[in-house]
Amino acid sequence: MTSHGDTSGENDTTTYDVIVIGGGTGGYGTALRAAALGLSVLLAERDKVGGTCLHRGCIPSKAMLHAAELVDGIAEARERWGVKASLDSVDWSALTATRDDIVSRNHKGVEGHLEHAGVRVVRTGARLTGPRSIRTEDGREFTAARGIVLATGSRPRTLPGLEPDGHTVVTSDDALFAPGLPDSVLVLGGGAIGVEYASFHRSMGAEVTLVEAADRLVPLEDVDVSRHLARGLKKRGIDVQTGARMEGVERLASGGVRATVRTARGEVRELRAERLLVAVGRVPVTDGLDLAAAGLATDERGFVAPADWSRLETAVAGIHVVGDLLPPPSLGLAHASFAEGMLVAETLAGLASAPVDYATVPRVTYSAPQTAAVGLTEAQAREAAYDVVVNSMPLTAVAKGMVHGQGGTVKVVAERDGRVLGVHLVGPHVSEMIAESQLIVGWDAEPSDVARHIHAHPTLSEAVGEAFLTLAGRGLHQQ
Repeated sequence: MTSHGDTSGENDTTTYDVIVIGGGTGGYGTALRAAALGLSVLLAERDKVGGTCLHRGCIPSKAMLHAAELVDGIAEARERWGVKASLDSVDWSALTATRDDIVSRNHKGVEGHLEHAGVRVVRTGARLTGPRSIRTEDGREFTAARGIVLATGSRPRTLPGLEPDGHTVVTSDDALFAPGLPDSVLVLGGGAIGVEYASFHRSMGAEVTLVEAADRLVPLEDVDVSRHLARGLKKRGIDVQTGARMEGVERLASGGVRATVRTARGEVRELRAERLLVAVGRVPVTDGLDLAAAGLATDERGFVAPADWSRLETAVAGIHVVGDLLPPPSLGLAHASFAEGMLVAETLAGLASAPVDYATVPRVTYSAPQTAAVGLTEAQAREAAYDVVVNSMPLTAVAKGMVHGQGGTVKVVAERDGRVLGVHLVGPHVSEMIAESQLIVGWDAEPSDVARHIHAHPTLSEAVGEAFLTLAGRGLHQQ
């Protein structure tokens, strides 16, 4: 029998090999790997295992973006292919029910994996009481024989004086759960999250304005990725304002918001929208952890920095960090968190494990068009003093790209007479194409290595193969 929200394990046990605080991707990934290695594991999570990614971020948003892709397909069928189809309406309740079913089934799957692995899950928050001990919010105390893993994640950054209300002003955590579909949306923030939500609402028929303070969208990506992405979004009717700053926002008594935006040209625009989506980044969650009790503190940005990146171990021996609590070069991505959790679990089990290679972690934006990249941008490669060669191949230069008709490009950054440093993709379905490039960059392949391998014809990935053929001096359709 279990109690206090326990889902597995013996309730009278107070000492475990590993204690994990936080049950998101990094936390439960750590727990599963540690249990598989024969360690006893306690996982403390005050909400639901799966964290932001499963319940409020990655999974529900991609479910909704798939629905948006279906809506876009109806328009393409009618306008481009002569299929006399029309969209009568979107049944919001049916759409969200499908989304929630996908999330629920994933959640039950994670719970089942943890139970099968023998991980004891206590449904409560916890704080540190020392370098090897914690106290849960309901007053129980536990001790870790090998180590404690901090995995409490992050929350959306908000605007001072304009708190989210879940309806008029929303964040990425609650945007998809706000009631109904708005007729107009103002998105503040042109990173991956802001771009995805702008894309979704545009597909669903909303008038969308996207405001980004930097001089381009997804500013951490290659400049050509930003250019092609902005072109694609503008073609879809999204008002993209880069180099722009929001100078004031107010909620209107009649509903919606009114914002004052200074554009890159210095012009002042007044914008009105039914909903404001704030997507200006995320901040680590360390509230209530009582880091000081274990001799720890956050850095000036709120992150818990490791003293040893090869083990993700803090300055206090035996306390490790995974996921969104980590500062850069960690990427705040779910798939990176899984890798971090596996590294820490293997370290605590006494195994030698390779550090996470953040340069080979793929980065994806699931908008329409999509972006996907791995490795260095052209600018980063040049700043690092590499002798760089670059080749770009339009997706429309291959037959399958013409079939899709959505533009896009493949850009390869490589050392002259050397290895591939980065691959950058924009276009339809490129999120499913990046895995090959991850291996190319991760295994230090040279363009000639890739050029030896034949890509299926006709496919979008054929453009990747053609780009490398050209760099290898064997250009076929591209000279």
